[in-house]
Amino acid sequence: MKGNIAVLGVGAWGTTLAKLLSEKGEAVLLWGKEQETVDQINEQHNNSYCLPGINLPIRLKATTSVEEAVFQAEAVIYADMAQQLREVLVAASAHWPSQALVISATKGLEPETHLRMTQVIAAELKLSEDQLAAVSGPNHAPEIARGSLASAVVGAKKRRVAEFFQALLMTPYYRLYTSPDIAGVELGGALKNVIAIAAGICDGLGLGDNTKAALVTRGLAEITRLGTHLGADPRTFSGLSGIGDLMVTCTSSLSRNRRCGELLGKGSSFKEIREEGHAVIEGARTAVAVHELALGIQLEMPISETVYDILYQDHPVQDSISRLMHRIAKPEDTEMASLRW
Repeated sequence: MKGNIAVLGVGAWGTTLAKLLSEKGEAVLLWGKEQETVDQINEQHNNSYCLPGINLPIRLKATTSVEEAVFQAEAVIYADMAQQLREVLVAASAHWPSQALVISATKGLEPETHLRMTQVIAAELKLSEDQLAAVSGPNHAPEIARGSLASAVVGAKKRRVAEFFQALLMTPYYRLYTSPDIAGVELGGALKNVIAIAAGICDGLGLGDNTKAALVTRGLAEITRLGTHLGADPRTFSGLSGIGDLMVTCTSSLSRNRRCGELLGKGSSFKEIREEGHAVIEGARTAVAVHELALGIQLEMPISETVYDILYQDHPVQDSISRLMHRIAKPEDTEMASLRW
C-alpha cells in the first residue's frame, strides 16, 4: 500500500497501530500533544509510559503538530480519547485531506451528544460516510505490540473502505475481518465498557464464576438491545466487536474498566478511584450516555443502570446488587416466550 498514514493519538493503542504499520513499511506520522512522549518516540524509539519494554521502529516518526500529521495523508487513524475527538478535528480541519479515508480506533461515545466517533468525524469535517470506517475487537494494545495473536473487525458502509483498512492493518499476528454494520462495530466497543465495570464489581466482591458468567451474558443482552435501537444489526454483537470484546474486557487484568469495578467492589468510592488513577475509565463516561439514551427511549438496562447508580448516585454496592436480583421474574427472551406460550 505504501501511502502516507496519519495516526492520531500517542497512547498505547495509537502507538501500537503506528508500530504495526511502520513495520509493514508504511510511511507513518504519529501525532500526540505530549512533547516528552513525541521526543521519546523520535529519539529513543519507545513509549515508556504507555508501552514499557516495547521497541519501536526507527523509521516511525511522531509530531506534536496535528496539521503536519494529516497534511497530504491518504488515510487517517483516530486512536485518541473520545472526548477529545472534536477538539482534534477542529485543530486539524484547515489541513485535513478531504479525500483521505478515515478509521476510528477509539471505543467510546461523545459525552455531550452520545454520537459514535464516525458520526462526529462526518459532522465536524463534512465528510461523506462512505469515507469512514471503525475497527473494534478484543484488542489489548500491549499484547498486540508484542506480536501476540489477535483479531478485530473493520466496519464500514462501503465494502471498498472496509477492505482497504483490512488490508492496511492485517499482519501475520493481527487478523482483520470486515462488516457492513459500522454502527454495531462502534457500539459494541463502547457499550461493553459499562458491563466490564459491573464484572469488576463481581471480582471485587469475590462473587465467583457463576455470578460473573451470568452478569456478562445478561450484559450482552443489554448492549445488544440498546445497539439495535440505535441502528445496529443484533448479529454484530455475537462477533468480535461484541461478545469478543466483552469477554476480554470483563476478564482481563489489563482492563481499566474491570479494574475500576474491582476497586468499587472492594469498597473504594468512584471519587477516590478518579483521584488516584491516571488512566481514563471510558466505561464511566459511557455509563452516563447509556443512562440518558435508555431513559430517552424507555429501554430497560438494569445492569448498566446499576453501574450508573453506583458511580454517580453513590448507591451502596451491596444494596444495588440486591435490587438487581430482586427485580420482577420474567422470561430470558421475551420474544421467544411470546411465540411458545
